[in-house]
Formats: sequence, C-alpha cells, structure tokens
Amino acid sequence: MLEFINKMLGRENSSKDVAKERLRLVLVHDRASISPQMLNNLKEDLIKVITNYMEIDESALEVNLSQDDREVALVANIPVVRMKRDYAANREKVQL
Repeated sequence: MLEFINKMLGRENSSKDVAKERLRLVLVHDRASISPQMLNNLKEDLIKVITNYMEIDESALEVNLSQDDREVALVANIPVVRMKRDYAANREKVQL
C-alpha cells in the first residue's frame, strides 16, 4: 500500500525499499504455495477475460499476492483505457 502511495506522490523507491518489497513478495508467494509461473498464468487468464469487457494497458497491469496475518489476497491493479460498451449487444447476438 505504501508503494502505491509513493508512486502516486512521485517518490522514488530506494534500493533498500525495492529489495524489501521483493523479499516480501517472495515470502508471500512461498506461504501461498503458488509459483511465479502459476501467478503469470493467472495474470494471462485475467487479461483474456477482462479484455472481453474493456481495453486495458497490459504493460502497466500488476497482479500480486498480499498477505495479512492469516489471509492471502490477490491484488490486481488494472489500468482501464476504455470500456467496450458494445460487448453486451454482441454477446446477445451470438447466443441467439
């Protein structure tokens, strides 16, 4: 969360902060028993589904695991370029 606030305020991360964040992510992945490959596959699947409904900036998309005491949460930051308003109409036509 602090990293997000720092990005919004335009603050640079020190190498210490970057290393600390990387270690935190490694520990969360280890505790959640999810490999980096599995997380990458999940990210690709999310992109496939979400792009049915909206255009997104895939290069800025972030998908991570976050751990809070006993719970692990999937956290996604997905920059939306625009909504695909015609998706629902096209889907109804296909189903008919």
